[in-house]
Amino acid sequence: MKTLPKRILSIDVLRAITMFLMIFVNDVAGVSKIPKWIEHTAADFDGMGFSDVIFPAFLFIVGLSLPFAIQARIKKGDSFFSVATYIVLRSLALIVMGFFHVNMENYNYDQAVLSYPIFMIVLTIGFFLIWLDYPEKLSKPLKYGLIALGLIIVATMVYLYRGGNTESPEGLKSHWWGILGLIGWAYLFAAFTYLLTKEKIVFLLTAFIVFALINVTSHMDLLHVNLWQIGDASSITLMLGGAVISTAYTLLIAKGKDKNLWILLASAGISSILFGFLIRPFSGGISKIYSTPAWVFICMGITILVFMLMIYIVDYKDKKNWFNLIKPAGTSTLTCYLVPYILYSLFSLIDFNYLHYFNYGVGGIMRSFLIAFFVIRIVAFLEKRSLRLKV
Repeated sequence: MKTLPKRILSIDVLRAITMFLMIFVNDVAGVSKIPKWIEHTAADFDGMGFSDVIFPAFLFIVGLSLPFAIQARIKKGDSFFSVATYIVLRSLALIVMGFFHVNMENYNYDQAVLSYPIFMIVLTIGFFLIWLDYPEKLSKPLKYGLIALGLIIVATMVYLYRGGNTESPEGLKSHWWGILGLIGWAYLFAAFTYLLTKEKIVFLLTAFIVFALINVTSHMDLLHVNLWQIGDASSITLMLGGAVISTAYTLLIAKGKDKNLWILLASAGISSILFGFLIRPFSGGISKIYSTPAWVFICMGITILVFMLMIYIVDYKDKKNWFNLIKPAGTSTLTCYLVPYILYSLFSLIDFNYLHYFNYGVGGIMRSFLIAFFVIRIVAFLEKRSLRLKV
């Protein structure tokens, strides 16, 4: 019987699938007359659509990868301070990008110096220059010169930004943190939690339970403390859940206990879903907008079971080639997330409009799938030329 590898290739595949679906659901949100089960549900509706599962799945997958990234740095000889700096800088990059993206939702078209698409394209180019994974062979002066240029571009965008409306114009300000910002804050807390627990799964599991309890008690109206940037801890719970699962994987495979891993994953996935439905009536129902415990645990359980399936297909049956077409979405994930901002801005500049058939129903769904594939192929093109973000 084939044994499972210590390197979990299925994480990259699951990340690629999730990013592909994230691009799809972001695009299909602009399509009318599609089945309700595909869409995001309203804030006060007790339930969730397919689109509501993608973001929590991504948070969980970030958690799956987290122990490997930190352990790789520790094994390389990085000090605690060096790893901590890496965590802070990575989190800061995501928080900054998310902060800008949220403010772009409040862009003042009338008083802005630059049009929205031009601003977005230039800003995204600035992000690329700052956080590009520059080749080792590139000279240091050129590398730091390009990073400095990126910083100048982003600083200029801060100066040029205009938000609000004609009567009450405003500059950049905190609203919510956006998708990238939420990931950044969750990563900051989850990564430091993992670093401080020193790969001890008992301590890591305890930390997961603590954050899960914060989420549950917040929504049961039992906790009345505003925890700075932790909030109801929904994002941190999902991310630490992933870290616990991948740490357990590593420990069980190292001991040759493959069978125990299958039992663990199946039990964890099913138990998480059951707990979500059990807590549902007492904690605000199922709501992505309010990040209720039912939503957190049901989505976590679904992701664990899909991860289990990916382990079987990719790591056990060695069918990773099945996913080659979307592979760049798993290896250049942030690049994949940012490319649509440029793509849609270019569409706006050239006044591109889809044929009517591709704006609703089946045609619109097909369009969104094609856009997702198109974005990933753009990223594949960039990846071959060493143009990918290192965050």
